[in-house]
Amino acid sequence: MPIRDIFLAILVPIILGFGFVIAKPAMDQLPPILLNGLRWSLSGMIMCWFFPFPKKLFKSLLIISLLGSTLQYSLTFSGLNIVDATSATLLIQCEIPFGILIAFFILKEKPSLKNLLGLLIAFIGIIFLTGSPDLQNKLFGVFLLLSGGFLWAFAQVIAKPVSEKIGGLALTAWIGVFAGPSSIFLSYFIEGNTYQYIVNTDLKVWIIVIYLGLVMNCLGYSIWYYVLSKHPVNYVMPVLLLFPITGLITAIFVLGETPSNYAYVGGFIIITGVAIILVNKRKNIL
Repeated sequence: MPIRDIFLAILVPIILGFGFVIAKPAMDQLPPILLNGLRWSLSGMIMCWFFPFPKKLFKSLLIISLLGSTLQYSLTFSGLNIVDATSATLLIQCEIPFGILIAFFILKEKPSLKNLLGLLIAFIGIIFLTGSPDLQNKLFGVFLLLSGGFLWAFAQVIAKPVSEKIGGLALTAWIGVFAGPSSIFLSYFIEGNTYQYIVNTDLKVWIIVIYLGLVMNCLGYSIWYYVLSKHPVNYVMPVLLLFPITGLITAIFVLGETPSNYAYVGGFIIITGVAIILVNKRKNIL
């Protein structure tokens, strides 16, 4: 992978990890699904004017946006609203092991013994982490986060060939067009009082929404889909190991959270399992 693409790939977990954590305080005023809808609507409205609508890919775009954005982030943000940001950034790493399971059942890709070992270790880490006192009575939040991670992994399988055809920027733009309104529509029926939530939100939260829409979506996801379109998934996915590092630093220094020993140990076990999965026998993975 060229140095430029390595640099771009590394930017992704930094941008996404920071945005994921700062979304938590925004949910004090905006409910999770509505927050997700506003961020994707913002990115879609800004970006869609620059790219022609790919009519032949309508079905794929609809599936990617519904699974990988509307439903996925609605579940993930709802889980984040329940669970502390420190644990959430660790649990979300299970997107990678889920990807292996999805590839096995859908693409019929038989996982290697190494991948099965990494999968087992990662799920042991999840079990250990969910035993944390910080997560007692919050198992529903854990379930939401893991469900969101599963959907994200599933959506990436569909997104890769689409990103190769239209590019990362265009894919992000049209995901926003579909995911934004559908999330707001879903929020109206599940969370209610959509108009009141919006008009009563203060400037601080709107700044977070702008970051999520412009930086996390327009920049972060555009870079992700660009790099994903240029290189094999197994070459790109290792950079996501930086996500919990960025998330933990943000949770500690921005939100003032104090991770428990369970978070450190469980997180280490999860990341170890994920790292085993991502280790490539080639000397130069990147």
